[in-house]
This record gives sequence, C-alpha cells and structure tokens, in this order.
Amino acid sequence: MTWVLKPEDVARIRFAFSPLWELVASLRTLRDPARQSVHLPWIKCVRPRLAGLDMEELFALVPPDGYLVDFITPPPDTPLPDFASEIEVVRRTPPERAAIEAGWVVGSDPAMIERFRADPAAGVARVADALEAYWEACLAEFWPRVYALLERDVLRRSRLLTTGGARELFAGLDPAVSWTGERLVVDRPCHRATESIHGDGLLLVPSAFYWPATAIMSEPYQSMLVYPVSGVGTLWEQGPPPAPGALAALIGRSRARILLALAEPATTSALADRMTISRGAVSQHLGVLSDSGLAVGLRVGKEVVYRRTPTGDALALHAP
Repeated sequence: MTWVLKPEDVARIRFAFSPLWELVASLRTLRDPARQSVHLPWIKCVRPRLAGLDMEELFALVPPDGYLVDFITPPPDTPLPDFASEIEVVRRTPPERAAIEAGWVVGSDPAMIERFRADPAAGVARVADALEAYWEACLAEFWPRVYALLERDVLRRSRLLTTGGARELFAGLDPAVSWTGERLVVDRPCHRATESIHGDGLLLVPSAFYWPATAIMSEPYQSMLVYPVSGVGTLWEQGPPPAPGALAALIGRSRARILLALAEPATTSALADRMTISRGAVSQHLGVLSDSGLAVGLRVGKEVVYRRTPTGDALALHAP
C-alpha cells in the first residue's frame, strides 16, 4: 500500500489511542496465543471468563488471519477516545456497509457470515453487544495498563516528529513502513495499491495486541496506520495487588472514587459532572493524587486529561 502525502497531509499527521482497536485485535490473540506469547499472562487470566460470553459471531467477523471487518474498528475521531464513545460509532454503522464488509471476510464461518448479512442491522446490534460484554469481562480492568504503554510510545514519537520531521518518525516506526519524502509505503496487501490521503491527514495508532504487525485503513474511512507499540514486553510486568478494601482507608473515600474513575482518562470537569463533586474539590484531589505519583495530567489542546500512573493502577485495579 502506498499513500501519496502532500505537504499539508504531512502537517496533519496525528496520533490517537483506540480501546476498541485493542479489544478487536485481542480476539486474534486469544485464538492464536503462540503468535503473541508476550500476552500469555493476560490470556491465562481471561480465558476462563469466556465461558459466559457469546463470541461465535465476533470470531466469524475477525478470522485468525486476513481481512477483518472495518466497521468494528472505526478510526478514533479524538486523540483520547473512550470505549463508550467508540462502541456508539459501531452501533451507528450503516447496515449496507456492514453487509458489504462481512462479505469480504475469507476463511471464516460461512454460515455465521450469511446469518449476519441476511439482517445486517440486527447483526450490527448483536456484534456491538458482544463487544461490550467482552470488554467488560476481559479488557476493561487492564485498559489503564495498556493505555499507559501506548501513551509513552506516542509521547516519544511525537517528540521525534517535532525534532526530526516525518523522515525521523517513519524511519523508526516499523520495518514494514518506509518514507520517500512524498510517498509512505506500507508493506501490506491492499485492494488499492496507491491512493492519496483524502483531505483529513494521516492517523497513526499504536497497538499492543496487534503487535508485531501493522494494519491500514483507507477510504471510505479516515486514512489510518496501526503500528506495533514499543516496549510491549513490559506490559504484563506488575507486582501483586493490594489487599481488598484497603484503598479508601489508605487515601480517603473521595480520592479513591476519583482514582477508580480514572480507569478511563478524564478531565477535571468530566470527573466533576460524573461524580457530582465540585470542580474545585476534584481539582484539589487530583493535585494530591498527582503529587503522590498516582495520577498524571497530559495537556491535550486546551484541556488537561488525567490518567492513572502504573502505581495508581496497582492500587486501583483490584479495589472493591
């Protein structure tokens, strides 16, 4: 696949994270653990939880190899999307689009694909429900850890782009990616060999669960390159969790609630609205959590988005 980038396209290169992309990519990790043995600690933890989930249709639309339907991995439209907003995009997929993409899936379950295409509107709803249930059962509690890894990668590569330009950025992105100064070549098969970026820039999305491969999306979607995150070998390194019930006693009830709410990155105002606490009180608690090394703020545009640090994750992940 070759993208032709004009100067204005290069100027609009941006990064984003996608919890939904990680969730969908993890379906292949579950089906072929040998391909990504780095994720074995997670696989061993969540495999027993699959017993109560209906995964058959998801596995049909996301086969072990080859094309997987694009509508369940919509390109993020903000730098820090949350799972709830992404799954709503999936639910709004035009049924005719979903049916077309399901027809492109090869080597999967033909009967299940045919069932989906017979009533794609109902199929989209079922798939969105299944993704939501899978997220809650198997990835939501681990997302802060994955997010922290992705964020470190993006911050490092953003600095590369700022100091060395597109050439430095793409030189270290992945061996499958090369930059000629006008064309970005990705060594992956695609139904169109060459195309221009269609006016909205190029979106770069790091992935832990698609690692070590790259993936691309193009028209009718935002042009997007998914690349393997660096440092994935550290993802599942973590000490034992604290004793249950200890979090509120340790840091106070309000701060414990805020720390738990930061399972998804959020602004001060968003936390205040969600928890019915004044913005001033939330800001004060966030200051204490930040000073204690449990949370950190990252400026995104005009706002500061807070997330838990790995230390904060260790305290919060298993708290009641």
